[in-house]
Amino acid sequence: MSSGNTRGNIKIGLNVGIVLKQDQATGKITRGVVKRILTNSSSHPHGIKVQLEDGRVGRVKEIYTTGVR
Repeated sequence: MSSGNTRGNIKIGLNVGIVLKQDQATGKITRGVVKRILTNSSSHPHGIKVQLEDGRVGRVKEIYTTGVR
């Protein structure tokens, strides 16, 4: 499984698991498809921040597929 901490591993259309801001304390994972990559730096220790197609925003913790739709 690729690291969600590296921007190069995240692509538009990728199926990922993110942690929403309100779920940081519990670490609850929310699945979705990447619509936009919001982090500009090449890496981030807590995960690259993305917006999902449904509008939710969080940091990538898991990458489920490597193929882009």
